[in-house]
Amino acid sequence: MKKLLGIISVIIVALFGFLACYNNPYDNGNANGNGNSGGGTGNPPTATSKILIAYFSCTTTTEAIANHIEAETKGSVYKIVPEVPYTEEDLKYYTGGRADREQADPSARPAINGSVENIGKYDVIFLGYPIWHGQAPKIIYSFLESYDFSGKKIIPFCTSHSSGIGSSDTDLHSLAPTAEWGTGKRFASGTSQSTISYWIESLNIHFSPDEEEK
Repeated sequence: MKKLLGIISVIIVALFGFLACYNNPYDNGNANGNGNSGGGTGNPPTATSKILIAYFSCTTTTEAIANHIEAETKGSVYKIVPEVPYTEEDLKYYTGGRADREQADPSARPAINGSVENIGKYDVIFLGYPIWHGQAPKIIYSFLESYDFSGKKIIPFCTSHSSGIGSSDTDLHSLAPTAEWGTGKRFASGTSQSTISYWIESLNIHFSPDEEEK
């Protein structure tokens, strides 16, 4: 009888041990022991974020990257449109044209046509722009100074033919000091969808599609 009771006790202990492991919702093989996959925002897998892709593009280069990001995240897209459109002459480098003058003027803030509706509902904002004279266009400064980004994460991305991202992303931090800034990323013209997909996956952000605007 004692031998039988001992066998039953061993079975019960083993059964409770199995159930304890099975009912752990964050046991995903992560050595951190906190349910995160490592890196990124540190949110648990069940957390989701509303996404906004805001970008400025005079050509289709930055716009193409924004479209790739939209395809991956199902976020809302907002194109930053200048109140006074840039002409081809405005954009010619080293001619003393409009873009040259704006980039050389620390106080330049080109006016934006329109605004983001209910920006408060977004958690993560991808902010895209072309590199102009090594920096973000001054209209990006206008955009950042137009809203309260407290508690939001801003992830810059930029495009250029040859220049790197340089300090163009970190120079924007002071314009939205209460935001959480992610590391910026530069993309070349013609960057593939798969490259964007790999980059976004590395950010470890759990997206919530904005069904209201789709």
